[in-house]
Amino acid sequence: MPRIAFIGAGSMVFARKLIGDILSFEELSDSTIALVDIDEHRLERTTRVAEAMVENGGVDATVESTTDRREALDGADYVLNMINVGGTEPFENEIRIPERYGVGQAIGDTLGPGGVFRALRTVPTMLDIAADMEELCPDALLMNYTNPMAILCWALFEATEIETVGLCHSVPHTAAVIADYVDVPQEELDYWVAGINHMAWFLRCEHDGEDLYPRLEEAMRDPETYRRDTVRFEMMRHFGAFPTESSHHLSEYVPYFRTESETIDRMAGTDYAERMATATYLEGWKRRSEERDGALAEVDPESVGIERSEEYASRIIHSLETDTSRRFNLNVSNRTDAIRNLPDEACVEVPCFVDGTGIHPCSVGDLPPELVGLVRTNVSVQQLAVQGALEGDREAVHRAVKLDPLTAAALTLDEIHEMTEELIAANEAYLPTLD
Repeated sequence: MPRIAFIGAGSMVFARKLIGDILSFEELSDSTIALVDIDEHRLERTTRVAEAMVENGGVDATVESTTDRREALDGADYVLNMINVGGTEPFENEIRIPERYGVGQAIGDTLGPGGVFRALRTVPTMLDIAADMEELCPDALLMNYTNPMAILCWALFEATEIETVGLCHSVPHTAAVIADYVDVPQEELDYWVAGINHMAWFLRCEHDGEDLYPRLEEAMRDPETYRRDTVRFEMMRHFGAFPTESSHHLSEYVPYFRTESETIDRMAGTDYAERMATATYLEGWKRRSEERDGALAEVDPESVGIERSEEYASRIIHSLETDTSRRFNLNVSNRTDAIRNLPDEACVEVPCFVDGTGIHPCSVGDLPPELVGLVRTNVSVQQLAVQGALEGDREAVHRAVKLDPLTAAALTLDEIHEMTEELIAANEAYLPTLD
């Protein structure tokens, strides 16, 4: 009967999905679900739905609810992290201040000024969680869902002994996309993917032994299909591999697509290229937050059932608890020598086998030079952002932003310096002390 703590359980839609995943496994249906959030109102609603799942599903799970993180962590076997530190104000600053300078971020939660400063305001809380875990549940596995995934996990790898793994659904979602483009059932795809979070690459993608890249290239030549995923298709056209993040998100990690409004407009399309506009995620996040606050208050507990989603967390727990072997793409430390031509300390996203003995990253050898070249531009930003967050190093923060591919393509060094100082001043209340 594992004890599973949910940190940031007020994110009810996501927490509800993960709770349902866990309860859907018979072997996990008697788990203790410990929910914690600093927002009592949202926590209460998640708790109500979780309790309804248990009752309606006829399972033996126990649901606990608290605003005291240490209470939830005490004795935990697994910790799922889905926090959002700071809320709307710093997020607005991280998007709108760079926008004024000419850096247009569609999402702003992974790299660039938005990703660096989101990391700076999130790392201190992550370290507090890890410190509590070291005292209260030192052997627990921390599964992180919060972005910026690579920077946060890297900081935890450096600063804590807690076993940490990052979970993201971009690989299976991309597999579904490819399957759609080439008209093959997703469950029949055979693929090998490696890189970093939000910039991993399908190094191999086959169906019954057939290389699917020729069919994917044929799909790209269809104008309607191309418009569904413009940036990803362009990256495949020029670099030979299909990447794992949607077009509007991927456009922020490279210098090619967001420095001119005309280019942004030209690359805007449908489906996975639909949200290319600057601040699209910020505005959607604010709108969805308001909608969820209203809609979730009307949830009928009697209608809540147990369903299993595509998310990894429950399957990882099930594999560890039952010695069932599965393979996932997870974010882990590269000290396992997973990708030889990336730094040992980096956070990489690679295939991992999970069973009763633990999580075992696979070695994929070297990434092709053109792909590792793109990845390294992001890793350098991540490395300096980690240094800035852990050491309070103001200069490292400046250099992280100056090395960001999109920012460097849009601004001069002096402009980047000025923008970064403005971001530090605007979000000072949310940041660690920077010397």
